[in-house]
Amino acid sequence: MTATPETNAHVTVFATSWCPFCAKLRQNLDRTETPYDVVDVEAAGNEDAAAWVESVNDGNRVVPTVLYSDGTHATNPPASAVREKQAELAGA
Repeated sequence: MTATPETNAHVTVFATSWCPFCAKLRQNLDRTETPYDVVDVEAAGNEDAAAWVESVNDGNRVVPTVLYSDGTHATNPPASAVREKQAELAGA
């Protein structure tokens, strides 16, 4: 199994620059000022992040995949679910 990427954020969005679902999720999170980090899985140096995304999506590089600071993750989640989880983690 691929190691979970290290992150300092409660919410980390693994995305690509061309993905419309990634853009929509980020737009909706930005609209409500929900804090998150973003990792472009196709950028140079992010091979480990891409491998992790594939490892949690049955070998497919499905984006957006969101990693939460409690170690859980979600694939293509609605922004409302990300906001709820971020609020839960920030309050913990």
